[in-house]
Formats: sequence, structure tokens, C-alpha cells
Amino acid sequence: MNLKVIESPDKPASHEGEIVGSDEIAADQLLRFIDRIERLEEEKTEVATQIRDVYAEAKSQGFDPKIMRQIVRLRKRDPNEIEEEETILHLYKQALGMA
Repeated sequence: MNLKVIESPDKPASHEGEIVGSDEIAADQLLRFIDRIERLEEEKTEVATQIRDVYAEAKSQGFDPKIMRQIVRLRKRDPNEIEEEETILHLYKQALGMA
């Protein structure tokens, strides 16, 4: 894919007319997308830090973060899938003399 860089009229044309390909990209539009992605990445990092803090607080109160993470994953899943998986696990454990 070939691209042509198009500068916005209010910015100096450092690459104006430079052929990068046959499609055209508005540099200011691309910059807006990149800026949005960077802001969202920052927010994602902040949220991840907050989640870690909540797990640390729960741990300090005597809860097991590893089990809490499992519960969070389970709550996202379809209950029928969970039931089917638990049934198969139980069958396998029975077959191995573990249940």
C-alpha cells in the first residue's frame, strides 16, 4: 500500500507532496488517533495500578488475591460453560481416584 502524506493547512508543510503511496493520510487526523491511543494507554496503566492496590488492600485484610482473581475470571464467563467444565473436571478426578 502506498501512502501520500497531506499536511494540514495551518501547519508548515515539511513533507507536503511527498509520495509515500497511492492512498492519502491526513497527518493531523493520524496525530489525533495516536494522541487518543496514548491517552487510553495512560488510563489503562492507571487502572491497572488501582486494581493492584485493591488486591493489596484485600490481602492486608486476610483475603487471598489469587483466589479473588479466579473469582473475577469466573464471573466474566457463561455459567453453563463453568458448569460443563466443572462436571468434566469431576469426572476426570473420579477416573483418577481423586474424588
